[in-house]
Amino acid sequence: MNKNYDIIIIGGGPAGLSAGIYASRGGLRTLLIEKGMYGGLIANADIVENYPGFPEGISGFEIGDRMYQQASKFGLETLAAEATGVDLLKDVKTVSTGEGEFSARVIIIAAGAERNRLGVPGENAFLNRGVSYCATCDGALFKDRVVAVIGGGDSAVEEALFLTKFASKVIIIHRRNQLRASKTAQDRVASHKKIELIWDTVVEEIRGDKMVSELILRNVKTGAKSTLAVQGIFVYVGQSPNTSYLKGQIPLDDEGKIITGDNMETKVKGVFAAGDIRRNSSRQVITAAGDGATAAIAAEKFLNS
Repeated sequence: MNKNYDIIIIGGGPAGLSAGIYASRGGLRTLLIEKGMYGGLIANADIVENYPGFPEGISGFEIGDRMYQQASKFGLETLAAEATGVDLLKDVKTVSTGEGEFSARVIIIAAGAERNRLGVPGENAFLNRGVSYCATCDGALFKDRVVAVIGGGDSAVEEALFLTKFASKVIIIHRRNQLRASKTAQDRVASHKKIELIWDTVVEEIRGDKMVSELILRNVKTGAKSTLAVQGIFVYVGQSPNTSYLKGQIPLDDEGKIITGDNMETKVKGVFAAGDIRRNSSRQVITAAGDGATAAIAAEKFLNS
């Protein structure tokens, strides 16, 4: 395949795909590099109810697939690979992958974020044996079982609601005494008969034999420990940006997120960032798509300057 492009986009979530639509439709030779599923993390969402134009809701997978089909129609090239390194400090930038090196005058970084792990004993040992990070992927495996959801944000609450389709009981465990999710989502949780909440509590250990059977919990206010019998645990404790390979190349904040201006530009000429990977992102599909469009429009102006 071609090795030289006008624009290379790293990441195929809503931000990257939106940038791909705008850039390829604008006649720019554009390559999008994505190591996983098109749509990013939102592809795992069973239903998205706040994306404009779909009053009945739409699955996250379908959002990603439709964006991909639209971008491909305009000529976007794609590569299934992981970006392992970059050289952004020259006029012509390079991106290294397992499929070789690719170059462009403009790079748009939209690689999103990975879900954080708890980092407790038993988490790795019981991965895919009761420990999951995707309710949409694994929820059906827990029919008529008791499961725990760890976290208090929108992702945790929405996935807890999804799990009620299968589980006999869903227990949300949150380290604070109030959820951080939207009021609509909180109201749905509060009125749901299958959902129970445990406040001010963290998981200290995941135990079991062949499969998860119990959690060791600790109350963060009293220090008291307890045991909770569950057959599954779904972890939603935030995200970390995929920027480890960018250190020393562009400015990052203390959380590792990319610092951008209003037009998604970084301090390195010809390098833009969009979506969850950048500082102050709203972490919503609609804002990520807007970021991608803004970055592509700014990139085209840069190339024509």
